[in-house]
This record gives sequence, structure tokens and C-alpha cells, in this order.
Amino acid sequence: MKMPDRRQQKAARLRAALTAAGGPAAALASHAATSARGPGDASETRVEPSAAVPAPTVADVLRVASYNIHKGVVGLGPTKRLSIHELQEGLRELDADLVFLQEVQFTHPRHARRFSHWPELPQHEVLGRGLGMHTAYHTNATTRHGEHGNALLTRLPILSVAHHDVSDHRFEQRGLLHVRLQCAGLGAWHGGSSAVGGGSAVLHAIVVHFGLFSAGRKRQIARLVHYIAAQVPGDESVIVAGDFNDWRGQLGTELAAVGLIDVSARQSPHADGRKPRWRHRVRTFPARLPLMPLDRIYARGYAARSLGLGWGAGWARLSDHAPLLVDLEPATTAVAGAAPLASSGLGVGVRG
Repeated sequence: MKMPDRRQQKAARLRAALTAAGGPAAALASHAATSARGPGDASETRVEPSAAVPAPTVADVLRVASYNIHKGVVGLGPTKRLSIHELQEGLRELDADLVFLQEVQFTHPRHARRFSHWPELPQHEVLGRGLGMHTAYHTNATTRHGEHGNALLTRLPILSVAHHDVSDHRFEQRGLLHVRLQCAGLGAWHGGSSAVGGGSAVLHAIVVHFGLFSAGRKRQIARLVHYIAAQVPGDESVIVAGDFNDWRGQLGTELAAVGLIDVSARQSPHADGRKPRWRHRVRTFPARLPLMPLDRIYARGYAARSLGLGWGAGWARLSDHAPLLVDLEPATTAVAGAAPLASSGLGVGVRG
């Protein structure tokens, strides 16, 4: 069967990229940049650890990354390998201002005995000190082998840290890490702009890691919406990022109730409110050949300028997820109070 013209053109571009780059692995980033996109889509770049996209020099851009680091260990059984030190170098290549981390190991005595280079400090402190960033962490799960949770690495000063338990059942311990960040007065730090916080003096960063079961994830995102409505003023900027484990693409529209949009989607939701189709979200799992859009970044007060993905064999050596990267700029309109939650069924209002 003869391919449609558009597919022929796309195949020709890919062949040309393969030839010019010297092979499939080298050409993937080029192919991603030339793929067709709809009007208004954020540009996508796939980043190899050895050739990361440099941080933009524009004053009002905030670079945000979300990364499930698989407890700093990759492989199974006898093939397990420590990756936390390489992860530090990978994060250095991303050069993000905010890094939302999931599955961060706090303690693991068995791994400490097994790996000669197991760090003495908790993993979030190792990464934060190595990158010269502030850190926040809270344990989600405690097992007989240790404990792990969510963490935030940030170049912005931390004002406060809170944790909210969203565990759906006793077999999965899950939580939200809520970090309030100082944005006012940081114009000189960020190239002279006073709009780093999307127009507000405080930026709220919330790290999430949802459960493995669909019904539980729906309840967890409802709790997230309820938490933001109750704890975050409606005129302050918010970034929510993490591993949503939403491989079916069922979640996300609920966050519109508190003014959050998916800034990591390649295309905005349809005008009639329907959620973006699966192919519009960047696929982050498994890292070696991403097929599922498990990781997301949502924001209020920001719009996406560009979109990146750490993809390929180099990143696959570090974790089972690929890191998701978004350059954000202040939204063209001021942050407005979120819409009422009547449609969500939660029965709460939005703070103004």
C-alpha cells in the first residue's frame, strides 16, 4: 500500500537524519525536532547526557525537571548496579532550576553493605551538595530494607516544607511533598527579571508519586486538588510534577479546577475540555524505549517555552524512567483565582 504523502515526507526526513548523524542513536534528537507539531505546541528536544541542551539565557525562563531515579540503583538481582553518582552528573547536564525527584532512597542498609561506593548521606543530600542546590525531602514508604520518598532540588530559597499523605491502601505508601519557594527579589539571580515566580512572590512546588492502581490514582489526584485548594492561595504560582503512573492517560483534567495546565504535553487540551490524546504527552517509560507517558509537569502562572526528554542508552543506564524537562516562562496573563470546585464533587472552595 502506498504511504500518504505526509508519511513519505516524514520517512524521508528520518532517513536523511540517520545518514547525516551516522546512525539511529545519534539521529533521534534531530528527528524529534523535525517531527510535525500542531499550532501552539511546545517544542520537544530529546537530550543525551553527553549533549544536553544548554540552559536558556533569557532572563524570565525557569527550567524544571521531573525524574523518577529508581532509588539510585538499576538492574535486578545479581545485575544490580549503583547509579546515584552517575545520576548526579546527568542532572548537572540538565541544568534545571528545579528538580522534582521520586523514589529517592533515604536509607538502605542492605545496599550499603553490598555497594562499596554507597554514599554515607541520603541520596537527596548527595545530589544537592554535588549540584550546589537547596534540598527538601520527605519519606513516603518505610520497608524492612529502608525508606524512600520524594525530594526537591532547587536554586530558589526554601521558605517551608510540608508533607501530605495520599496513601490509598496499606500496600502502597504515597505522599505529596509541598515546598514553598521564595521568588520575590530574585531578579538579579535570574538575569534581571522579577517575574521568575510567574508574577507572584511565592512559588509552590509539589512533588507527587501516585499509585499503581487506576482507582487509587483517581482518588489521589482528587486529594491533590483538594489539598491545593485548601493550602495554596489562588493568586500564587504552582508547579506540580512527578510520576503519575498514569499509563492510560486518564488523569489531568481534574487539575484545571485549581488552575493547573499540563505544560509537559505537546499540545494543549481541546477547547471543549476533553483531555489531550495519549500521543500528545511525552512518553517517559521505560527509559530505553519510552512508550508510556507516566511523568508529567503541571503549572499555574507559567507557560511552556520548550520541552525536552533525556532519552537513549546513556539515560537508560541511570534509571527506568527518562527525565522530563520543561523551560517555563511567566504566563502572558496574571495568575487568576482558580475556578470553583463544584464540578469536582469535593465540596470545597478556592482561596482567593
